[in-house]
Amino acid sequence: MLIEDYADRVNRLAYTYVKSWQSAEDITQEVFISCYKNLDSFRSESSYKTWIFKITVNKCKDYLKSKWYKSIVPIEFGWSLIPGSKTSPEEDVINKNKHYTLSKNVMSLPAKYREIIILYYYEDLNIAEISNLTSINLDTVKTRLRRAKALLRKKYEGVDENGE
Repeated sequence: MLIEDYADRVNRLAYTYVKSWQSAEDITQEVFISCYKNLDSFRSESSYKTWIFKITVNKCKDYLKSKWYKSIVPIEFGWSLIPGSKTSPEEDVINKNKHYTLSKNVMSLPAKYREIIILYYYEDLNIAEISNLTSINLDTVKTRLRRAKALLRKKYEGVDENGE
């Protein structure tokens, strides 16, 4: 049940951190293994969604700190946060798609802003949930959300409706 309900969302969230679909899939598997190992210790202080996302964020941060990750250069750049879309713009001519442009701009944000945008807009978490999930002060979450939106706005200045 948890896998059916959250696998795609966990995979997307992991991808926003590691920028590799293969690594995101590995992390997704690790997340659900951890969930099932620790399901009996779930205290219902938060929703399953928040609990699973917290595990995902922690697994991603562990991955990014690992010596293995630091020794490689990620060569895959995902072109979209749209589920199931793992192809390059050359293959699907996605670059004219507004979703592509938005995904690309979100993925180009610094990690601390990208994380907040993804959790707030893509995962529909409120600011308090994000603060709890990331262990970041509530006011800091608000500030990062405001700054992330400003950075995105700046990326769209002077861009017409066709993305040119």
